Amino acid sequence: MTTTTGRAPAPWPDVSAVPASRLRGALARWLFLRAVRRLPLTVELPGGERLGTGGPVMRVRRPGDLHRRIGASGLIGFGEAYMAGDWEAGDADDLVAVLTVMAGRLTTLVPPALQRLRRLAVRRTPGDELGAEEDTRRNVHRHYDLSNELFAEFLDETMTYSAALFEGPASWETLADAQRAKIDRLLDRAGVGPGTRLLEIGTGWGELALRAASRGAIVTTVTLSQEQWALATARAAEAGLSDRVEILLADYREVGGSYDAIVSVEMVEAVGARYWPVYFRTLEELLAPGGRIALQAITMPHDRMLATLDTHTWVQKYIFPGGMLPSVRAVEENLGNLRVVDRLSLREDYAETLRLWRERYLERVHAIGALGFDEVFHRMWTFYLAYSEAGFRSRYLDVWQFTLGREA
Repeated sequence: MTTTTGRAPAPWPDVSAVPASRLRGALARWLFLRAVRRLPLTVELPGGERLGTGGPVMRVRRPGDLHRRIGASGLIGFGEAYMAGDWEAGDADDLVAVLTVMAGRLTTLVPPALQRLRRLAVRRTPGDELGAEEDTRRNVHRHYDLSNELFAEFLDETMTYSAALFEGPASWETLADAQRAKIDRLLDRAGVGPGTRLLEIGTGWGELALRAASRGAIVTTVTLSQEQWALATARAAEAGLSDRVEILLADYREVGGSYDAIVSVEMVEAVGARYWPVYFRTLEELLAPGGRIALQAITMPHDRMLATLDTHTWVQKYIFPGGMLPSVRAVEENLGNLRVVDRLSLREDYAETLRLWRERYLERVHAIGALGFDEVFHRMWTFYLAYSEAGFRSRYLDVWQFTLGREA
């Protein structure tokens, strides 16, 4: 992908307009220079000066704009600065490496005295992104209804948009099988077989539902994405499984019935923290006696979750409105009468999954542009994939498969 040093176009107002706050920009400049001088990075400034102790390359094209964006909105501004071309990495792998260095040192980049003032400076999550039923459809639409064609360009043939489970080297050629291995483990842990009444919360593009139905299960699966519903419905019909797969365009809170097994893959992150108790209570109420739940969830450290609970982030603003990652402790504390039977971390697998998606996206960027996505979108999406990969490589993020059952 080629990068641009020009201004972002008008459709991205908070990217094209540089904040005017010089005072906050001056403070951000001091913090930025203070931080990068001691990081294992190579930060190149326009005049040729280099900062850092050596490592992946971060090229600052417009330092004044970068500092004012950070001063105005912190990490949101840092991401917007990348979208605007105020800074860039030496290459695609350097972008991941730069973000990995920063993700691993998030708690030390800002002096402790200023960290105590954090809540006065950061933006709060908008009230319409907290997970209320009337807002969730809009939040889902903003990400998952971008275009089925967009996702098809960088996902593998299974159209699975979550961590894979690799049984050997991770490559584009092994990704589809790794996604099937992930799905099969979830179905196995939930005890899905012939005649199982299975509920899936979060259809995606239908691969899990189809594999479950191929085992002989009777599947009910729910999504709020019109685009996902349409493609998953078409895939079920094409596979001759429409009689075993019912795909509902519905919120998880609207589901009724009783199910022998429930599977939900990377869905709890979209629920909103204040609705985690509702989500897990819904799972418990829908689970038949003796049933099992297989849950795959991205997590973050508990102290960081608490620190960022009400913070509006770059990912929430541009990628997943309404999203909030739980900690393992938060999952456990919201289970009600459910309990964790076993768990498996897929952290390294997710880093590799994201690497493959990012590399594929960059290979297909011209085809994606032909779908109507502009340069700022490309920079945003590249930053999102690299930012996510860095989270797992730095061990700041993890992803778990939990098997849940009722308390004995």
